[in-house]
Amino acid sequence: MTLSDAQIDRYARHLVLKEVGGVGQQRLLGAHVAVLGAGGIGCPAIQALAAAGVGGLTIIDDDHVALSNLQRQTLFSTGDVGRPKAIAAADAVARLNPDVAISAHVQRLSAGNAAQMLAGADVILDGCDNFATRLLVAEAALAAEVPLVSAAVGQFEGQVATYRGWEPDQPCYRCFVGDDPEREEASCAEQGVMGAATAVVGSLAATEVLRALTGFGRDVAGDLLLIDLLALRFRTVRIAKDPGCPSCSR
Repeated sequence: MTLSDAQIDRYARHLVLKEVGGVGQQRLLGAHVAVLGAGGIGCPAIQALAAAGVGGLTIIDDDHVALSNLQRQTLFSTGDVGRPKAIAAADAVARLNPDVAISAHVQRLSAGNAAQMLAGADVILDGCDNFATRLLVAEAALAAEVPLVSAAVGQFEGQVATYRGWEPDQPCYRCFVGDDPEREEASCAEQGVMGAATAVVGSLAATEVLRALTGFGRDVAGDLLLIDLLALRFRTVRIAKDPGCPSCSR
Protein backbone atom coordinates (compact mmCIF):
# COMPACT_ATOMS: atom_id res chain seq x y z
CA MET A 1 0.00 0.00 0.00
CA THR A 2 1.31 3.43 -0.97
CA LEU A 3 0.14 6.46 1.01
CA SER A 4 -1.35 9.29 -0.99
CA ASP A 5 -0.21 12.88 -0.51
CA ALA A 6 -3.37 13.58 1.46
CA GLN A 7 -2.74 10.56 3.70
CA ILE A 8 0.87 11.58 4.28
CA ASP A 9 -0.45 14.95 5.46
CA ARG A 10 -3.33 13.50 7.51
CA TYR A 11 -1.18 10.94 9.36
CA ALA A 12 2.03 13.00 9.51
CA ARG A 13 2.23 12.85 13.32
CA HIS A 14 2.12 9.05 13.17
CA LEU A 15 4.65 8.87 10.37
CA VAL A 16 7.30 10.71 12.38
CA LEU A 17 6.93 8.28 15.30
CA LYS A 18 9.66 5.67 14.88
CA GLU A 19 7.38 3.15 16.64
CA VAL A 20 4.72 3.61 13.95
CA GLY A 21 6.12 5.20 10.81
CA GLY A 22 4.96 4.42 7.30
CA VAL A 23 4.85 0.67 7.84
CA GLY A 24 2.71 1.01 10.95
CA GLN A 25 0.34 3.44 9.28
CA GLN A 26 -0.08 1.09 6.35
CA ARG A 27 -0.95 -1.68 8.82
CA LEU A 28 -3.61 0.56 10.35
CA LEU A 29 -5.09 1.43 6.97
CA GLY A 30 -5.26 -2.26 6.09
CA ALA A 31 -6.72 -3.32 9.45
CA HIS A 32 -10.27 -4.17 10.47
CA VAL A 33 -11.48 -3.59 14.04
CA ALA A 34 -14.84 -4.66 15.46
CA VAL A 35 -16.20 -2.45 18.26
CA LEU A 36 -18.88 -3.80 20.59
CA GLY A 37 -20.91 -0.93 21.99
CA ALA A 38 -21.10 2.66 20.75
CA GLY A 39 -21.61 4.07 24.23
CA GLY A 40 -19.41 5.76 26.81
CA ILE A 41 -16.37 3.63 25.96
CA GLY A 42 -17.16 3.00 22.32
CA CYS A 43 -17.64 6.64 21.31
CA PRO A 44 -14.13 7.91 22.19
CA ALA A 45 -12.58 4.63 21.04
CA ILE A 46 -14.34 4.74 17.65
CA GLN A 47 -13.38 8.38 17.20
CA ALA A 48 -9.71 7.69 18.03
CA LEU A 49 -9.52 4.61 15.78
CA ALA A 50 -11.12 6.42 12.86
CA ALA A 51 -8.84 9.42 13.26
CA ALA A 52 -5.83 7.09 13.42
CA GLY A 53 -6.74 5.66 10.03
CA VAL A 54 -7.92 2.17 10.91
CA GLY A 55 -9.22 1.20 7.49
CA GLY A 56 -12.23 -0.90 8.50
CA LEU A 57 -14.55 -0.47 11.47
CA THR A 58 -17.48 -2.69 12.38
CA ILE A 59 -19.76 -1.03 14.95
CA ILE A 60 -22.23 -3.24 16.82
CA ASP A 61 -24.91 -1.73 19.07
CA ASP A 62 -28.67 -2.31 19.25
CA ASP A 63 -29.43 0.79 21.35
CA HIS A 64 -30.68 4.22 20.35
CA VAL A 65 -29.27 7.61 21.34
CA ALA A 66 -30.92 9.12 24.42
CA LEU A 67 -30.56 12.66 25.73
CA SER A 68 -28.90 11.31 28.89
CA ASN A 69 -26.15 9.74 26.73
CA LEU A 70 -24.84 13.09 25.52
CA GLN A 71 -23.04 13.82 28.81
CA ARG A 72 -20.38 11.29 27.81
CA GLN A 73 -21.08 9.82 24.34
CA THR A 74 -19.45 12.62 22.40
CA LEU A 75 -19.81 11.19 18.90
CA PHE A 76 -23.49 12.17 19.14
CA SER A 77 -25.30 15.49 19.19
CA THR A 78 -28.78 16.57 20.25
CA GLY A 79 -30.01 15.97 16.71
CA ASP A 80 -29.06 12.29 17.00
CA VAL A 81 -31.45 11.59 19.88
CA GLY A 82 -33.68 8.65 18.89
CA ARG A 83 -31.35 7.41 16.15
CA PRO A 84 -29.63 4.00 16.32
CA LYS A 85 -26.24 4.48 17.94
CA ALA A 86 -24.43 2.30 15.41
CA ILE A 87 -25.80 4.35 12.49
CA ALA A 88 -25.13 7.71 14.17
CA ALA A 89 -21.58 6.60 15.03
CA ALA A 90 -21.01 5.42 11.45
CA ASP A 91 -22.17 8.81 10.14
CA ALA A 92 -19.77 10.58 12.52
CA VAL A 93 -16.88 8.41 11.33
CA ALA A 94 -17.74 9.15 7.69
CA ARG A 95 -17.53 12.87 8.42
CA LEU A 96 -14.24 12.44 10.27
CA ASN A 97 -12.22 10.28 7.89
CA PRO A 98 -13.11 9.13 4.36
CA ASP A 99 -10.35 6.49 4.53
CA VAL A 100 -12.46 4.36 6.89
CA ALA A 101 -14.91 1.76 5.58
CA ILE A 102 -17.72 1.33 8.13
CA SER A 103 -20.14 -1.50 8.77
CA ALA A 104 -22.90 -0.73 11.28
CA HIS A 105 -25.02 -3.44 12.93
CA VAL A 106 -28.13 -2.33 14.83
CA GLN A 107 -28.56 -5.60 16.68
CA ARG A 108 -27.42 -7.31 19.84
CA LEU A 109 -24.57 -9.80 19.63
CA SER A 110 -25.72 -13.36 20.33
CA ALA A 111 -24.30 -16.86 20.28
CA GLY A 112 -25.95 -17.33 16.90
CA ASN A 113 -24.56 -14.24 15.14
CA ALA A 114 -21.27 -13.50 16.93
CA ALA A 115 -19.01 -15.37 14.51
CA GLN A 116 -20.63 -13.72 11.49
CA MET A 117 -20.60 -10.16 12.84
CA LEU A 118 -17.01 -10.40 14.09
CA ALA A 119 -15.68 -12.18 10.99
CA GLY A 120 -12.58 -10.62 9.48
CA ALA A 121 -11.66 -8.52 12.50
CA ASP A 122 -7.95 -8.20 13.30
CA VAL A 123 -8.77 -6.92 16.81
CA ILE A 124 -12.02 -6.81 18.77
CA LEU A 125 -12.74 -3.98 21.20
CA ASP A 126 -15.42 -4.75 23.76
CA GLY A 127 -16.98 -1.78 25.50
CA CYS A 128 -20.45 -3.24 26.00
CA ASP A 129 -22.45 -2.80 29.18
CA ASN A 130 -23.46 -6.30 30.26
CA PHE A 131 -21.56 -9.31 31.48
CA ALA A 132 -23.33 -11.98 29.42
CA THR A 133 -22.43 -10.22 26.16
CA ARG A 134 -18.85 -9.75 27.35
CA LEU A 135 -18.53 -13.50 27.78
CA LEU A 136 -19.98 -14.11 24.32
CA VAL A 137 -17.52 -11.67 22.76
CA ALA A 138 -14.62 -13.20 24.68
CA GLU A 139 -15.54 -16.72 23.57
CA ALA A 140 -15.84 -15.61 19.94
CA ALA A 141 -12.49 -13.82 20.05
CA LEU A 142 -10.83 -16.84 21.64
CA ALA A 143 -12.29 -19.24 19.08
CA ALA A 144 -11.14 -17.04 16.20
CA GLU A 145 -7.75 -16.37 17.85
CA VAL A 146 -8.28 -12.62 17.54
CA PRO A 147 -6.88 -10.26 20.21
CA LEU A 148 -9.60 -8.91 22.49
CA VAL A 149 -9.30 -5.48 24.10
CA SER A 150 -11.83 -5.37 26.93
CA ALA A 151 -12.69 -2.14 28.75
CA ALA A 152 -15.15 -1.22 31.49
CA VAL A 153 -16.03 1.97 33.37
CA GLY A 154 -18.19 2.97 36.31
CA GLN A 155 -18.47 6.16 38.36
CA PHE A 156 -14.81 7.33 38.57
CA GLU A 157 -13.12 3.99 37.86
CA GLY A 158 -12.19 1.93 34.86
CA GLN A 159 -10.18 -1.02 33.62
CA VAL A 160 -8.57 -2.06 30.34
CA ALA A 161 -6.84 -5.30 29.30
CA THR A 162 -5.88 -7.21 26.18
CA TYR A 163 -6.49 -10.96 25.99
CA ARG A 164 -4.90 -13.61 23.75
CA GLY A 165 -5.96 -16.71 25.64
CA TRP A 166 -5.17 -19.20 22.86
CA GLU A 167 -1.47 -18.64 23.58
CA PRO A 168 -0.02 -21.05 26.17
CA ASP A 169 1.22 -18.32 28.53
CA GLN A 170 -1.67 -15.86 28.11
CA PRO A 171 -4.95 -15.69 30.06
CA CYS A 172 -8.33 -15.32 28.43
CA TYR A 173 -11.15 -13.11 29.67
CA ARG A 174 -12.77 -15.99 31.54
CA CYS A 175 -9.52 -16.60 33.45
CA PHE A 176 -10.13 -13.13 34.90
CA VAL A 177 -13.88 -13.10 35.54
CA GLY A 178 -14.83 -16.76 35.89
CA ASP A 179 -18.25 -17.95 34.75
CA ASP A 180 -21.14 -16.03 36.23
CA PRO A 181 -23.31 -14.49 33.50
CA GLU A 182 -26.21 -14.04 35.93
CA ARG A 183 -24.27 -11.78 38.30
CA GLU A 184 -26.05 -8.61 39.35
CA GLU A 185 -24.81 -5.50 37.60
CA ALA A 186 -25.42 -1.84 38.35
CA SER A 187 -25.94 0.41 35.35
CA CYS A 188 -24.61 3.92 34.80
CA ALA A 189 -28.20 5.11 35.23
CA GLU A 190 -28.23 3.64 38.74
CA GLN A 191 -24.69 4.46 39.86
CA GLY A 192 -23.73 7.42 37.69
CA VAL A 193 -20.52 7.92 35.78
CA MET A 194 -18.19 10.86 35.26
CA GLY A 195 -18.39 11.67 31.57
CA ALA A 196 -14.70 12.43 31.22
CA ALA A 197 -13.85 9.07 32.83
CA THR A 198 -15.40 7.27 29.87
CA ALA A 199 -13.21 9.34 27.54
CA VAL A 200 -10.11 8.28 29.46
CA VAL A 201 -11.02 4.58 29.37
CA GLY A 202 -12.17 4.63 25.75
CA SER A 203 -9.00 6.39 24.61
CA LEU A 204 -6.81 3.91 26.49
CA ALA A 205 -8.73 1.02 24.94
CA ALA A 206 -8.18 2.52 21.49
CA THR A 207 -4.47 2.85 22.27
CA GLU A 208 -4.33 -0.86 23.09
CA VAL A 209 -6.04 -1.68 19.80
CA LEU A 210 -3.44 0.39 17.94
CA ARG A 211 -0.68 -1.37 19.92
CA ALA A 212 -2.08 -4.75 18.92
CA LEU A 213 -2.18 -3.71 15.26
CA THR A 214 1.23 -2.06 14.97
CA GLY A 215 3.24 -3.71 17.77
CA PHE A 216 4.62 -0.53 19.33
CA GLY A 217 6.03 -0.63 22.86
CA ARG A 218 5.93 -3.53 25.28
CA ASP A 219 3.53 -6.43 24.87
CA VAL A 220 1.05 -5.82 27.68
CA ALA A 221 -1.46 -8.60 26.89
CA GLY A 222 -2.62 -10.19 30.13
CA ASP A 223 -1.91 -7.06 32.19
CA LEU A 224 -4.98 -5.42 33.72
CA LEU A 225 -4.85 -1.63 33.97
CA LEU A 226 -6.91 -0.33 36.90
CA ILE A 227 -7.88 3.35 36.82
CA ASP A 228 -8.99 5.30 39.90
CA LEU A 229 -9.77 8.88 38.90
CA LEU A 230 -10.92 9.91 42.38
CA ALA A 231 -7.32 9.44 43.53
CA LEU A 232 -5.77 10.00 40.07
CA ARG A 233 -4.08 6.63 40.40
CA PHE A 234 -3.25 4.02 37.78
CA ARG A 235 -1.92 0.58 38.60
CA THR A 236 -1.36 -2.63 36.66
CA VAL A 237 -1.80 -6.21 37.85
CA ARG A 238 -0.97 -9.41 36.00
CA ILE A 239 -3.87 -11.79 35.29
CA ALA A 240 -2.85 -15.40 35.87
CA LYS A 241 -3.77 -18.02 33.31
CA ASP A 242 -6.17 -20.44 34.97
CA PRO A 243 -5.04 -24.04 34.29
CA GLY A 244 -8.63 -25.16 34.87
CA CYS A 245 -10.28 -22.47 32.73
CA PRO A 246 -13.16 -24.05 30.77
CA SER A 247 -12.37 -21.83 27.79
CA CYS A 248 -8.63 -21.58 27.19
CA SER A 249 -7.29 -24.61 29.04
CA ARG A 250 -8.81 -27.00 26.48
